[in-house]
Amino acid sequence: MKILILAVCLGAGWAGWTGLNALLSSSPRAAELRAAQTGEKPMPKKIQKTDAEWKKTLTPEQYKVMIQCGTEAPFSGRYNDFYGKGAYDCAACGAPLFLSETKYDHGTGWPSFMSPADPAAVEYLDDDSLMMRRTEVRCATCGAHLGHVFDEGPAPSKLHYCINSAALVFRPAAETDKAKPKDSPKAENAPAVATFAAGCFWGVEDKFGQVPGVLSTVVGYTGGLTKNPTYRDVCTDTTGHAEAVQVTFDPAVISYEDLVRRFFGFHDPTQLNRQGPDVGRQYRSAIFTHDLSQRLAAEKVKVEFDRSAAFRKAIVTEIVAAGEFYKAEEYHQKYYEKNKKKACGL
Repeated sequence: MKILILAVCLGAGWAGWTGLNALLSSSPRAAELRAAQTGEKPMPKKIQKTDAEWKKTLTPEQYKVMIQCGTEAPFSGRYNDFYGKGAYDCAACGAPLFLSETKYDHGTGWPSFMSPADPAAVEYLDDDSLMMRRTEVRCATCGAHLGHVFDEGPAPSKLHYCINSAALVFRPAAETDKAKPKDSPKAENAPAVATFAAGCFWGVEDKFGQVPGVLSTVVGYTGGLTKNPTYRDVCTDTTGHAEAVQVTFDPAVISYEDLVRRFFGFHDPTQLNRQGPDVGRQYRSAIFTHDLSQRLAAEKVKVEFDRSAAFRKAIVTEIVAAGEFYKAEEYHQKYYEKNKKKACGL
């Protein structure tokens, strides 16, 4: 019996030492990683949610890890020994973070990756807690805590991204492939859909409707929790929805990137949860992306504008995965066109 107990203790001790060894390994400084990623400029602002809003959308475990910067127990996460083909998205906002091709078994008890799906997908912070020097990894889109990065990983990056399973949502390859550009010219030139929020949707729709290459526009509500909201519901500023415009456009005439540039030119993206005289989260600045290529393009243009000094303040535009879009009441559709006058602050 004593031998059995000793064996169990040694096994547990080895597992604990393996995980602890990873945590104590030399860690690259956050400043070094940020410099390689973005140069001298800071990362753009992220999605902003209240603590109460995060509690509503995350499970208790996700909230503890992603918002309170906790750590799940080693070897307990659902993705530790999981090697399906696909992508790993942020459990808080749905932004793509890591690809299965870069996942490997480091033996520490947490999902390990050699690199993020895109350098701009994550951000880095110095973490000197627990009497050790580590570099924290966060989602660049929403700021949620993911884990830490160490410099004892495999080639070519030699980095070890040690990430909590609770911070990830796996997306199978079949769904990931939908985000990849199609090879056929017909698919590339087919009409595409983009969704934007930039304050009162009457003015935003009118602006987009005048852009060459835009085929049609529809105003509605998206980004919230209430199903089938009405205008009155959204105006209470309690449903979480934004007044948005869904744009169908011809990629052969105008690219998605150029649409995003028009979007930033249509409003003041530095105003948080308001636009001109309209105040509330329903008037927030947001880009709702429909696939990975749109997200990357939106992030690129946002950084482009942030670095250009086009605005005196930092851009606060959210870039989040598109969800359910609820068409607004008919009297809101083409409101400016119907009423022959400008009706809101855009």
